Amino acid sequence: MPFALLKDRALVSVSGPDAENFLQNILTTDLDALAAGEAKPGALLTPQGKILFDFLISRAGENSFRLECRADISDDFIRRLMLYKLRAKVEIAKTDQGLVAVAWGDDSTASQFDSTPVADARFRDASVTRFYGGTAAGGDPAAWQALRIAHGIAESGSDYQLGDAFPHDVLLDETGGVGFRKGCYVGQEVVSRMQHRGTARRRVLIVSAERPLPAPGAELTVAGRPVGTLGTAAGTAGLAIARIDRVKAALDAGQPIMADDVTVSLTIPAWAKFTFPLETVGPHESVGAEEA
Repeated sequence: MPFALLKDRALVSVSGPDAENFLQNILTTDLDALAAGEAKPGALLTPQGKILFDFLISRAGENSFRLECRADISDDFIRRLMLYKLRAKVEIAKTDQGLVAVAWGDDSTASQFDSTPVADARFRDASVTRFYGGTAAGGDPAAWQALRIAHGIAESGSDYQLGDAFPHDVLLDETGGVGFRKGCYVGQEVVSRMQHRGTARRRVLIVSAERPLPAPGAELTVAGRPVGTLGTAAGTAGLAIARIDRVKAALDAGQPIMADDVTVSLTIPAWAKFTFPLETVGPHESVGAEEA
């Protein structure tokens, strides 16, 4: 079974009698729907609905949760959680996990990991497992990036910058990262409005080309006008967050979509439920803050 060690990840523990209620009231993920043995994506938002921190959350025992996030943002994430703690009976700390790894394929267990497997719920059409703790060596990080690209799974840092994206932009609404039936949480009003009005226009798309793609961050353009930004890129395949209405307009008009000087094709991940809009906007039309 192929696997990769994720040395750029860290684990934050939130435990105590009030842990579930505390997290349920501030995070996008619906913890009522979080089963044991699975890791769901989620975010802590700004009041304006932008993603401030992203993570995978799983149960680590009774009244205890494990939040896997980027190592470089983990301290800031803990400080932000502490701001919301107030009188809640919870303990928040970074854990000495020893290992964060991901494995995929038909075999859902790996003898080289001395830890309990946790299913990565973001992958709808592949068996992907996270491992926390234990020891292992080797792995194939490049194959992991290729798997993420093939399935349209975006992550902050690689594919978008924190503070710049709404949950819908990175498909948290379709990967189980947003609970639309739960109560209020930080930024909930904006996210719910985007959902019910159908105003999400920026989406993760899979990029393919006949030549190697430029570096992440390259602008995607149609006739010199921006339609999106390239994220993770590996050879001729990559991810992008793009305005799907403008992409559709380019496709209808037969206009090439460019990443620097490379012509690219953009497709919706096979598992996703969203589609290209029937109606599109012109390149000079303005959009509201929710669609930007």
